[in-house]
Amino acid sequence: MKRVARACWSLALLGVLPLAVSAQAPDPLRYEETISAWEAEDALNPPPANAIVVTGSSSITRWNSEMVDDLSPLTVIPRGFGGTRMSDVLYWVDRLIVRYEPRAVAIYEGDNDTGADRLKAETIIGQFEQIVARIHEALPETRIYAISVKPSVSRWDVWSEAQRTNEMLQAIAAEDQLVYYIDAATPMLQPNGEVMTDIFVDDNLHLNEKGTDIWAAAIKAGLMPVESQFESPTGQ
Repeated sequence: MKRVARACWSLALLGVLPLAVSAQAPDPLRYEETISAWEAEDALNPPPANAIVVTGSSSITRWNSEMVDDLSPLTVIPRGFGGTRMSDVLYWVDRLIVRYEPRAVAIYEGDNDTGADRLKAETIIGQFEQIVARIHEALPETRIYAISVKPSVSRWDVWSEAQRTNEMLQAIAAEDQLVYYIDAATPMLQPNGEVMTDIFVDDNLHLNEKGTDIWAAAIKAGLMPVESQFESPTGQ
């Protein structure tokens, strides 16, 4: 049975160790305009309550417009912002996630971290742990879904580090009853363990229609067993 693992974050929650991003990470303030635009939009058209915030890098961003339909009947708030790293979600966690008071959040990061920045899994996981700690503190009942880093042709040379990241995310989920791991990576691999080559657009990184269908199905399958229980019946 899972248990909530919080002891390692106690110092951060007490303010002894601030929820800070690495000095070598890209400046998270580059997303101030994006975050502010969402806040302005929300003021005019309040997002649904008791929803699932789905956030992450460009693979989520490119899916934003189709996500609501693809994840139906789940109630979701699409919040993908392209080019992000785990450190960006950490920096913006209050305005990106906590302010919605969601029943759950799904996070996709690690792709740019391992692929563009060549970060080690330990660094990425350390940032994820801080995100989890902040959400646990602010929203003690909110469930957190870690979406696995996907394989791709263009970043196949760092797939081993992405796999290590995925293994560590899965380990956290095994120890924390509010954290779940969604394996969206395995469905993109061929029987020989190599990545499919026909699921990407020309850059061999972002998903085409076939790839998006695989991606959406895997994420929905990861969310539905628990989250379907919290959806109101149609018409009520």
